[in-house]
Amino acid sequence: MTDDKRTGLLPHNCILEDRKKLSVSGVNDVGSFDEQTIVAATDYGELTIRGEKLHITKLSLEVGELCIEGKISSLQYADVIEKSGGFLSRVFR
Repeated sequence: MTDDKRTGLLPHNCILEDRKKLSVSGVNDVGSFDEQTIVAATDYGELTIRGEKLHITKLSLEVGELCIEGKISSLQYADVIEKSGGFLSRVFR
């Protein structure tokens, strides 16, 4: 794991049990969900969960906890966009 110098982040963990139950901590928001795809925002990037017959069994944004059941086929992260600016701000420095 790389040394992350950002402070004030929620602890983030994913626990996958038998590809049927997923517990995720450090969730800030759930952007969208259906039976095939759930998109959750974390401090470490946008997490996309794909599978079949996915159901959110628990969501507590106060503590940052998300629990999902179904047939889980993949977890994928999209990188966090730094608040200091995106690609264009780095190009025009």
